[in-house]
Amino acid sequence: MNRLHFAAPVLICMIVSGGFSQPPGPPEGFDGFITGRVFDAEYEEPIEYANIVIYRQKDSLQVTGTITYPDGSFRVTEVPLGTYYVEVSFIGCHDKRFDNVRVTPSAPLVNLGNIFLEEAILQVEGTEAVAERAPLSYQIDKKVVNVSRQPTAASGTAVDVLENVPSVNVDIEGNVSLRGSENFTVLIDGRPTILEPSQVLQQIPASTIESIEIITNPSAKYDPDGIAGIINVISKKKSLRGISGVANMNIGLDDRYGGDVLFSYRTGNYNLYFGADYNHRYFGGTERTENINYHPDTTTYVFSQGKSDRTMSPYGLRGGIDASLGMNDKLSLGGRLGYRNMQSNEELNYEEWSDPGGDSTSYLNINEGEHIHDYYSLFLDYQHRFSKKDHTISAQTTYSKRKGEEESTSALLTPDSVMASGQTQIERGPGTRLRFKLDYTQPFGDTRKIETGYHARFERTEDINEIWEYDSITQTMVFQPEYSHTTLYNRDIHSIYGMYAGEWDALGYQLGLRGEYTNRIIELVDENQLATIDRLDYFPTAHFSYKFSSGQQIMTSYTRRIERPRPWYLEPFITWLDAYNVRMGNPALKPEYIDSYELGFQTFFGKSLFSTELYYRVTHNRVERISSTYDENVIMHTIENVGTDYALGAEFMLDLKFLKWWNVTCMANLYDYRIRSNLYGQDVSKEDFNWSTRISNEIRLLKSTTLQINTRYHSPSISSQGEREAFFLTDASLKQTFFDKALAITLQVRDVFSTGKREHTYTGEDFSYYTQRTRKSPMIMLNISFNFNNYKSERRPDENAEEFEGMEEL
Repeated sequence: MNRLHFAAPVLICMIVSGGFSQPPGPPEGFDGFITGRVFDAEYEEPIEYANIVIYRQKDSLQVTGTITYPDGSFRVTEVPLGTYYVEVSFIGCHDKRFDNVRVTPSAPLVNLGNIFLEEAILQVEGTEAVAERAPLSYQIDKKVVNVSRQPTAASGTAVDVLENVPSVNVDIEGNVSLRGSENFTVLIDGRPTILEPSQVLQQIPASTIESIEIITNPSAKYDPDGIAGIINVISKKKSLRGISGVANMNIGLDDRYGGDVLFSYRTGNYNLYFGADYNHRYFGGTERTENINYHPDTTTYVFSQGKSDRTMSPYGLRGGIDASLGMNDKLSLGGRLGYRNMQSNEELNYEEWSDPGGDSTSYLNINEGEHIHDYYSLFLDYQHRFSKKDHTISAQTTYSKRKGEEESTSALLTPDSVMASGQTQIERGPGTRLRFKLDYTQPFGDTRKIETGYHARFERTEDINEIWEYDSITQTMVFQPEYSHTTLYNRDIHSIYGMYAGEWDALGYQLGLRGEYTNRIIELVDENQLATIDRLDYFPTAHFSYKFSSGQQIMTSYTRRIERPRPWYLEPFITWLDAYNVRMGNPALKPEYIDSYELGFQTFFGKSLFSTELYYRVTHNRVERISSTYDENVIMHTIENVGTDYALGAEFMLDLKFLKWWNVTCMANLYDYRIRSNLYGQDVSKEDFNWSTRISNEIRLLKSTTLQINTRYHSPSISSQGEREAFFLTDASLKQTFFDKALAITLQVRDVFSTGKREHTYTGEDFSYYTQRTRKSPMIMLNISFNFNNYKSERRPDENAEEFEGMEEL
């Protein structure tokens, strides 16, 4: 495996260097420049990766070209003197052409100004169909998901949107993993959240999301937390003049309903916005477990099966104000308020016996739980722009606080309904986070810049854990002080980073280094125990891109990251989950360090897009949840550093325009996974090949009617102790718009064929544990969305609508 460790980075470097080593030299006489910026005409936002192609006017011979940068700008250098026409194009938009563009000795620099591309209207059998932007776009360091192209998730949450996104997998319980890892960072509008990643994504309604950014190799400007990278959720926050808004409501079978609203008001230099959402979701299902323990002279069996139901009711409020303080200063302040109540109920019939042994014993285990979390966050942002373009300084302060209480009761009943044993577990406590950022950008020339900054994070958490056991004599719950604890968790992180970015001909580069000092103290109050960390870490990053004249681009990057243990991973005491399962943390747990390499390629052919990413990731001090025998028929669940794992794979996306009314997006992820592990003195190293596919069919039946069918499959995957079985899912939606898209009605069916399930098998030297969970399906929802007033963008006059005629600038 060591050879693989070193071979992958070398291979990436060879491929990249091969692409860069012999770029075609510029023809003699190249001494002109053509520049401009490309915008979406409806939303007035810059378009990245628009194609700019330059043709000789007299014979239409293609001379050169480029693609646009994140701010929509482009600069074509070394253009020979002469007369040309320029074509500007982007998927889903009308092309724009500029004729008689003259590059002369007296006017070598030609500025085409701001170019606005409009949505394409396609004629389909006597009707009109609007061609929409690709569901996914690639940038130098991230993938951007267009949420409007996910009608199958219209009444769902951010988790439902991510089900059909490259690099992301979602199981039937809503657990999200990024390239096979559940350790990643979630940001909301670029700001961290105090909640766990899956909790956050399960609470944000899809209808309130503008886009989602998948950042698998973040630059040094970002926090290095998370094995797999960052998922950044961008909220809808319109900034159009006057009053505008959107309202959504949804209702479905099996006690599912909800809704959300968003209002904005813009006048002069101020923009105010306010949003609210509420969702009630019921998830019914079944659960089956098989627990086998091997003893020297006997084998014991504990099997169970029954129903497992969950009900989730989150709501949230958000609002803020953006103010322009003159030409160069901008101030933003706002906040979020959220609440989640999740209730769970399990009724499992248990059978317990031994071999050799006597008759089996039957029990009914009833688990009831309620998890309540409320939180709020406040932010204040300030940015100052200096006179030179891209010369800025900005500051950001974020304060978050959460308060939660989780209570669960487990009762084991005999066949004649007599309570044999039981327990109640209560976890509660507040947590606060304060964050400060100061960032500075200094450009040099037209293409180079330095970015630097200081970030600070302060976290304080109190976790109170109480256990109550059933006393069969008094028939009451009795407090158990030996299993009840209070833990204080304090962590401060101070960071300084620097980045240097620039361009050299068609080669773009960005080099960065981040240093972080961590001071962490965990105190077990009732036992006067301390676990401390006082550590300095360094995180280098490097990103490169090479743009070909045809609009193709190669991107490669390297980052070093860290995954710090979550607070409950470190709790050094036993917590009973139910009669057959206990949990204990590990205060000696080390953080995971990740070396991540990527190589990406993107090309357009016609209106279609193909992209691929090769990646190689090494995780040191790999953290996994480990199971072992605690007592007879009782399984212990804990956390351990199990060794080093390696993932070498490739992702592919193909966005095809088969017909004018039919769009197909195909995605695939294939990777070789290897873990080198020594667990409790036993070698448990494993190797496996994983693959997943997703296919999305979007069919425009009529001008305002769209059918979408999504399918996805994920192969089995392994861990150091077990295996997760494969799963296959199909979702469908039918969307109808009215009144020039002011009203939209979407019928959504998820898990059409009821194939969703989650199966895991864990094995050890003296045990085997199997669990299977299914959910009630198909899930049917109806979503109604209404845009009112001027929520749709006002069109800006096209400054370049007339035929271009010698628009030259010295």
